[in-house]
Amino acid sequence: MENKNEGYVFGLDIGTRSIVGTVGYRIGTDRFVVVAQESIEHTTRAVIDGQIHDISTVSKTITEIKNRLEKTIHQDLYEVSIAAAGRVLKTEKIRADYEFTEETKVTAEHIRTLDMVGVEKAYEKIRQQEENSKRQFFCVGYSTVKYFLNGYPMEMIELHKANKIEVELIATFLPEEVVDGLYEAVEAAGLHVASLTLEPIAAINIAIPEKFRLLNIALVDVGAGTSDISIVKEGSIIAFGMIPLAGDEVTEEIARNYLIDFETAEKIKCQGDKRKTMNFDNIFGEHIRATREDVLNVAARAVDEITKKVAECIIELNGGKVSAVFVVGGGGKHEGFTQKLAEYLGLPENRVALRGEEVLGHVDYLQEGIQKDSTLVTPIGICMNYYEKRNNFIHVFVNDQRVKLYDNGKVTVLDACVSAGYLQSNLFPVRGESLTYYINGKERTVKGKAGEVAEVKRNGREVSLNEFVQENDEIRIRPSTKGESGTILLMDIPECKEELTVTLFGKKVLCPKEIEVNGKEPGDMLYQVKNQDRIEVFDYYTVSKLLAFAEMPEEEEVLLNGVEAVVTAKVRNHDTILHKPQSQTIKKPAKKPKVEIIEEETAEVEDFQTQLEKDPLLQPSKPLPEWMEDVPFDTAKRGADGEILPKTVKALDQRTGKPVTTSPVHVTVNGKPVIMPQKEKTIFVDVFDVYPFDLTKAGGTRLITRINGVDKEFTEPLWDGDEIELYWEK
Repeated sequence: MENKNEGYVFGLDIGTRSIVGTVGYRIGTDRFVVVAQESIEHTTRAVIDGQIHDISTVSKTITEIKNRLEKTIHQDLYEVSIAAAGRVLKTEKIRADYEFTEETKVTAEHIRTLDMVGVEKAYEKIRQQEENSKRQFFCVGYSTVKYFLNGYPMEMIELHKANKIEVELIATFLPEEVVDGLYEAVEAAGLHVASLTLEPIAAINIAIPEKFRLLNIALVDVGAGTSDISIVKEGSIIAFGMIPLAGDEVTEEIARNYLIDFETAEKIKCQGDKRKTMNFDNIFGEHIRATREDVLNVAARAVDEITKKVAECIIELNGGKVSAVFVVGGGGKHEGFTQKLAEYLGLPENRVALRGEEVLGHVDYLQEGIQKDSTLVTPIGICMNYYEKRNNFIHVFVNDQRVKLYDNGKVTVLDACVSAGYLQSNLFPVRGESLTYYINGKERTVKGKAGEVAEVKRNGREVSLNEFVQENDEIRIRPSTKGESGTILLMDIPECKEELTVTLFGKKVLCPKEIEVNGKEPGDMLYQVKNQDRIEVFDYYTVSKLLAFAEMPEEEEVLLNGVEAVVTAKVRNHDTILHKPQSQTIKKPAKKPKVEIIEEETAEVEDFQTQLEKDPLLQPSKPLPEWMEDVPFDTAKRGADGEILPKTVKALDQRTGKPVTTSPVHVTVNGKPVIMPQKEKTIFVDVFDVYPFDLTKAGGTRLITRINGVDKEFTEPLWDGDEIELYWEK
């Protein structure tokens, strides 16, 4: 911003009791030269507790100060820096976090986004507190207290890798009517606002330089209507506070005691430092002569009340006692104020000090007759703020809604969207709800999918939320979405894919493990797991269930690992089952074997043992090679040419245990021919059984699953000739 005051900075401290105008310029980075300064007291209660009530009267006073200063410096003044009082300040201390979908290197944009999440949370908290009010608030600044990287505090988190970053910050807000009142009063005097700050921030920047902020110090700016409190610790401003008690309470106590008007009481209070006795008349015309000690005794009750409330506020904001306190402002000059404050804080008297000339050593006054004291700290701080934050309010349009923004030099699209009422869930993608289930009593979680990011355009061009905005920018936003909830099929759970290998009557049989969901059989492996489902995967079969699975006749007793066992005995992985030999001494009546009718016209029925003897699959065979150990047991009968004989038992599906009736499906995966296993319904996920692809290690940001060039889900059916693409997108 160009300084139209031709090198000079014009600052206004609009206080409850008076308005102070200062004109000067900076030398280097810290010295300030005051060319001229004017102060005019209000003749009415135009400003109460730091807030302008009579805009017209305040504007006339500003005009008078402006004219006097212009006459002194022989230049016209166009721009002015101002400050808002702490009485109307809303401050929230908040902690916010931002979680990445995977470990990510933290950038400046991530940090900016995290800060804005914190500001938005603070603003939402204020809106909840003001839910019965239609007041609009503006964020006029925030101060970072501390950052956290994966839960650990850290000064600088940029360029570090993290899964989660957090911030603790203080955000400050002003009501719209306060900002508008200040602007109206200034603009009516023919001035344009060059910068706006807060009185407690202006005061602390002068009274407590950066080099002292590692100490735990409180600054109390005691004006006429309010006492503003700021606290620094470990290099940061950690809290702001305010109590609506200050110098006017002392004046009112004097007025009540002597039955005099407010203006007379104010003169008596100010003369107390210079005169030993004071003469005045009360409202009844009685002449009163009071000594300085008399006035101090009368004011003692008000001083005691103010210092007690200030001490309580400091302790509450700081979470305990501070190391020292600096006092500025005219109200703090009252005799006994610092001593009483030290008493309530439990500090030595030398740890609570009035700050004036000590902190204004870098300020030079060219105008004669000005004495450096605590009342000049805030006016100089307001002028110096011009060089640090040349700010103003700008207006932008968010989806055709006009929004006023406090321009601190780095206003972004995100700031505009937050001010327009968009919540964090509208601006940042929200992960879907997680799915929680239990497998054999152990909790498992499937995270939801990330939602779509918001689409934001500034003046028709797509931009990020962290892009800066300017006056009259037009912003269009399509809010972000919430992702799908976490899902998983039974067939995708590793334990549910496991099988038992059992040697049954001389042949190896692969059996899928039995599964129960909430105490019931799921029906098939395509069951979609629901939240809080309790899944049990059994590592055994009973003898009867194993025989039924292999479609063999039930036997009352068998040999299980060489030991006689009944049909309810448990069969585990790698167990061996043989027929129980016929007893030599006890002959049991032969059971009539079940018969299988191969052809309807076959009249001859052979007994079961004869069928077994003739079945080539049950004849003694050579040991299988190692590469065939994991091949599922095939119950189909094959001829000499290796083809499956018609109308014999088909191969069993490993997931459902049902016979497969379809022919093999031939597909290509990433250009490589693959033959899918025979089953009733072949789907995409079956590819992972025959094609080497490790799903446990992410090779990119998104897994691509396409059939014939179209993105498909894992449950999509496969057909002969399908072309499949399967890879990680970088």
